Amino acid sequence: MTYWVLNAIFLGVVAIVLGVAALVRRQSPERLHWPAIGVTAAILLVMTAVFDNVMIGIGLVAYNEALISGAFIGIAPLEDFAYAVAAVVGLPSLWALLGSSRARGPSRAHGVARGRSDHA
Repeated sequence: MTYWVLNAIFLGVVAIVLGVAALVRRQSPERLHWPAIGVTAAILLVMTAVFDNVMIGIGLVAYNEALISGAFIGIAPLEDFAYAVAAVVGLPSLWALLGSSRARGPSRAHGVARGRSDHA
């Protein structure tokens, strides 16, 4: 199995989660904030490029030449960057799906809202 096939599995799962989040939260205030995701992606991809190149350069990580595409950023194979993309898109998608359900949980159902109580 090549690294691209492995990446396709992870990115496919992320795409499904993103699609579900987009459908479920379309009318919700917890929508995905694409400008913030874009800035985060840029920062994370630059950091991935720097640290992956360092780790590969000092011999901490090595790749089977037969399993990579041959496209590189520095000495890091392009396949290495798919995990950063998966994290940047996948985590906000999960947050949009799962994060807001707690905000509407038992505390709101019982009349307690951010430091206030009906018992005052």
